[in-house]
Amino acid sequence: MQHDAMNMVRSGLMARIDALAAQGGTISLPRMCEQIDIIRHDARAYGLEPVERIASTLETALARHGLGPVVLSYLDIMRDAVESEDTSPEASQIFLAALSLRIGH
Repeated sequence: MQHDAMNMVRSGLMARIDALAAQGGTISLPRMCEQIDIIRHDARAYGLEPVERIASTLETALARHGLGPVVLSYLDIMRDAVESEDTSPEASQIFLAALSLRIGH
């Protein structure tokens, strides 16, 4: 039963991430920030640390640089983190390192 509940949480997070990616250049910066904050909050509530950390990093990037093509890289890595069963701090570091490689930082 608990596994089914976590699958529902993961499914909801994926739906939010996919909706943001689908909106591409049509979403406003405030709306994007609002949606990323909801994802971050939900990830924290359900112990999905890698997803929470990526969402937090994306919020920081949006605050500094606004919307841009790198947002899709963040969302792609966030999808991978949602699908991962590993929610450890080490997994967070691995996902953030992968993100860094993708965006060239």
